[in-house]
Amino acid sequence: MNNFENKKILLIICGGISAYKSLEIIRMLKKQGAKIKTILTKSAKEFITPLSVASLSQEKVYDDLFSHENEAEMDHISLSRWSDVILVAPATANTLSKLSAGSSEDLASTVILASNKEVFLVPAMNVRMWEHPSTKENLKKLKNFGYQIIGPDVGDMACGEYGQGKMTEPKEIVDIIKQYFFNLKKNNKFKALVTAGPTHEYIDPVRYISNRSSGKQGYEIAKSLKKNGFETTLVTGPTKLEPISGINQINVNTAEEMFNAVLDNLPADVAIFSAAVSDFKIKNKEKFKIKKKESMNLNLEKNIDILSHISNHNSLRPKMVVGFAAETNNLNEYAKKKLSEKNCDWIIANDVSDTTIGFGSDFNEVSIFYKNMKYEKLPKMKKSLLAESIVKKIISELN
Repeated sequence: MNNFENKKILLIICGGISAYKSLEIIRMLKKQGAKIKTILTKSAKEFITPLSVASLSQEKVYDDLFSHENEAEMDHISLSRWSDVILVAPATANTLSKLSAGSSEDLASTVILASNKEVFLVPAMNVRMWEHPSTKENLKKLKNFGYQIIGPDVGDMACGEYGQGKMTEPKEIVDIIKQYFFNLKKNNKFKALVTAGPTHEYIDPVRYISNRSSGKQGYEIAKSLKKNGFETTLVTGPTKLEPISGINQINVNTAEEMFNAVLDNLPADVAIFSAAVSDFKIKNKEKFKIKKKESMNLNLEKNIDILSHISNHNSLRPKMVVGFAAETNNLNEYAKKKLSEKNCDWIIANDVSDTTIGFGSDFNEVSIFYKNMKYEKLPKMKKSLLAESIVKKIISELN
């Protein structure tokens, strides 16, 4: 069985002297069973011809966003959805700039912007262009957007200079894509459960106790698990976030509903409890809306501790249990205590007193406390990148 059998790769070739290497990439991928469609940018046609690309790929070459023939046969959205991955090789400085700005001025950039697939960028440019601050800034933004970067290498360049900016060799590029598919297949055996968002504990039909959790971190973890091949279930409290395609999403309101949904979706190999579950609920919820008065006393009782119940359950406990701790002070002390008391494998703790990270923000800064009492502090980063980092660590642990 070939390594890429039935895998569909969309190769986007941009204009640079390294464009000729894309022909070798096509040849190698085809030899290993891949199906390939290609997009050639306007400047790429100055270096290689559509005929040479079509001859190797044995497919039509796409190059014009506004071609009636292209849109009738396969529009830019369908072209993106057709592929399993998108590979941009070479990715020029101009391409990196356009993608970092969210530009969609040609077919290549439009397809990438409309894509819901993993996108691999293979930079290739002069060493001075690579070292320019604007390129570094563009690269930082692209990594935050979730693009995967391959290379560049250090070496002699066609312009006669030496340094970093040389396009990674075709064999290494193909090996990285091969590893990506291998990891997806390997992780298909794993089932993951994620909780996210706040819970609403109702006082009466219109009022409730809750917190500022947006659910963003949990959603990003669920996305990353799914992207990495896990069969993923997301149990989420009320959020304003869009549902995630390809994930079994269960919407709940209260802690009790979340607990029951978690029980209904076990067993699992890994459970990540990132939801900010209300610690208390109203003992006797009012049937009708409470009318305005001078004062009101709330009779509260403890909610079910979902994390502790699952983590300490002999038959239901997943192989790996990860809890979250949102604290405003004594972060390390409280995280270690929670790790021990709730019998978790990891506790991921963050300081929610800082309004620039954590609740409601697109960024987070966390420390991961492990069962062996070691811990590591991760730098401030986008929640999407943090999710990728957490999932990579989970994969390493499970394997």
